[in-house]
Amino acid sequence: MPDGAIGERPGSARGRTGRPPLTGERRAEIRLEIARAAVELFVTQGVTATTGDQIARAVGLSTRTLWRYFPGKESCVSPLFAAGIDAIAAALRAWPVGAPLEDALEQVSTNGEGTMAMPEPPRVRTLLRLTRTEPGLRAVWLQAHDEAEPAFARALADRAGLGAVDLRSEIQAAMLNAALRAAVEHYAWHTDEAEPDPATARAELAGTIRSALIVAADGIA
Repeated sequence: MPDGAIGERPGSARGRTGRPPLTGERRAEIRLEIARAAVELFVTQGVTATTGDQIARAVGLSTRTLWRYFPGKESCVSPLFAAGIDAIAAALRAWPVGAPLEDALEQVSTNGEGTMAMPEPPRVRTLLRLTRTEPGLRAVWLQAHDEAEPAFARALADRAGLGAVDLRSEIQAAMLNAALRAAVEHYAWHTDEAEPDPATARAELAGTIRSALIVAADGIA
């Protein structure tokens, strides 16, 4: 039996040998390592040509272990797509009354906690371009934004001093979420084909996000 000796119950004293259980923090780190490796493989050789075996080998895991973290190869990038949701929600709660939305979110959107997990913007751009032709990758990208919206609505309701999310908060969150998605997609799909240096790419992405937030702020403020 692969999980223990014959006659022993899983979790028995003799069955608990080997490595201790991973902490939640370490599991999150491993998920990010897998995500970065998947991005590199997807953008260099394409999604179709990339296998789960290759992603697993890139981070020193078995393929069986990889599938314990993610249900499919496209979903391996989901931690990067979802990066920053908590940081943006926290910034929304702390958004000072009367302050521009783009100022409140600028650090999170360009240099904050969420983007520290991301590859350099040129890689992000290439990955986002793949979502136009890879349905599985597109589904993961849209799912990340679907999960972000309730978090943004809750944060906006908290900022307004509400005990529960109301319709206004939900609409505001949907507008913000759409603006952020549109900004990143615009950056990915409408910038030059030439690969910019990372500093230039970061500036271009930051400017695009800021412009989108200015437009969204008219309906959120």
